[in-house]
Amino acid sequence: MDLPNPPSPTSADASKRFTQRSAAEWVTFIVASLILLGLVGLILFDWQTNQTQPPAFAVTVSEAVRVTDGRYYVPFAITNTGGRIARMVQVTGELNIEGADDETGEQQIDFLSGHETKAGSFVFTHDPQGGDLVVRVASYRLP
Repeated sequence: MDLPNPPSPTSADASKRFTQRSAAEWVTFIVASLILLGLVGLILFDWQTNQTQPPAFAVTVSEAVRVTDGRYYVPFAITNTGGRIARMVQVTGELNIEGADDETGEQQIDFLSGHETKAGSFVFTHDPQGGDLVVRVASYRLP
């Protein structure tokens, strides 16, 4: 038994039906496209401006010194304020107390990307609050 075929729409009717968009659809499409382009532009701008800045470091020492087993633990944080990656960042801590031997400590941060912060501690046998503590970055390598 033969079933009648439904009338097929002409190609002009089919293309007309799929290409008509309402004003709300066009506004939504334009706004979404502008937001997407803006985000891509900001990401490319940030990448370009930060990629050219060499590593630079900011070291902060915490005032909260912890005493355990007669040793003084001095926490610190180091931030790479530059845009490029730094490897093998060497942080030194020097404690100068009058009447006692100077103490030094070293920390090595293997990898520090741009705008990344890592923390560590120096361990001294004398109270760092009774002397002059200098914490600084001694060296680093570029990848």
